[in-house]
Amino acid sequence: MNTTLSLSRPNLRWMSAALAAGMLAASFMGAGAIAVQAQSDDGSDDTLRTLSVNGTGRVNAVPDVADISIGVLEQAKEAGAASQKAAASMESVVQALLDLGIDEKDIQTTNISLSARYDWNKDPAEIVGWEARNTVSVTVRDIDLVGDVVDTTVDSGANQVNGISFRVEDPSDAQEIARVAAVDDARAKADQLAAAAGVEIVGVISISESGGQQPQPIYMAREEMAFAADSSASTPVLPGEVELSVNVYIQYEIA
Repeated sequence: MNTTLSLSRPNLRWMSAALAAGMLAASFMGAGAIAVQAQSDDGSDDTLRTLSVNGTGRVNAVPDVADISIGVLEQAKEAGAASQKAAASMESVVQALLDLGIDEKDIQTTNISLSARYDWNKDPAEIVGWEARNTVSVTVRDIDLVGDVVDTTVDSGANQVNGISFRVEDPSDAQEIARVAAVDDARAKADQLAAAAGVEIVGVISISESGGQQPQPIYMAREEMAFAADSSASTPVLPGEVELSVNVYIQYEIA
């Protein structure tokens, strides 16, 4: 049985016309929605035009705080003996720091480790001894004491000075100057780009900031450790300057 309906029948002609009218109306409504999104009430273009740039501000400051990593490394045939030797040496180092006037809250243990030493020439490798490490981080708030801290702790049993980093305790003043410089740097770049593109900056849409101070680390080689251990020599430590930087990302509105 053939179920195909003919469009020549009156009811189907009416349904077809209604469907066509609905589709046409829908098409006009869609065009109107798009027009509303693209234009404001007065018919002008409402698209936001932007220009985005990065700016950097840098300021050098004299550090007033030093962070020093000081450690002891001890070896022994037995694990317990190595651990006890490292503990005794570190106890002497900590006492020397306290005697220098370093506050106990500025001394923090950062590493304690115990590991086996192997003879790799044998198959299988054999344990021939043990190695114990004990490391503390020391915050020195008087820069003039840094050299004395190194010398005194080495004399007291420390055999590792892993590094010295200098920083500014309160960097807010320097950061304020760097922040202004960063914004000025960003605006100068934006003005140059706007002029080259033939547009005008009319406002700021957003600003974000990142950055901080860059500590200046100093590392002591084995030869310098031997030099520091010589009681007749005083370890020279020069703090120099540290750099504080601020980075800004600014999005401008242009016309």
